[in-house]
Amino acid sequence: MLTIRLRRIGAKQEPAYRLVVSDSRSVPTGPFVDTLGSYDPRRAGAVLQVDVARAEEWIRKGAKPSASVRGLLAQAKRAQA
Repeated sequence: MLTIRLRRIGAKQEPAYRLVVSDSRSVPTGPFVDTLGSYDPRRAGAVLQVDVARAEEWIRKGAKPSASVRGLLAQAKRAQA
């Protein structure tokens, strides 16, 4: 089963994340199918860049977003409106 989750990137004490589609059985730092955007919580205003249309397409195909990704997608949809 595919899942949409956060993948941590960045140096120690400076986390940044990518929203990726990956197999739910693989490790979080393992291979992924597609990159949907990025999230940097350390910047002023927490920079969030997400391709909402592609994320919704993956969800229609059966990918399950994690709880944190679900919240970020909702936030991105509100920002677009």
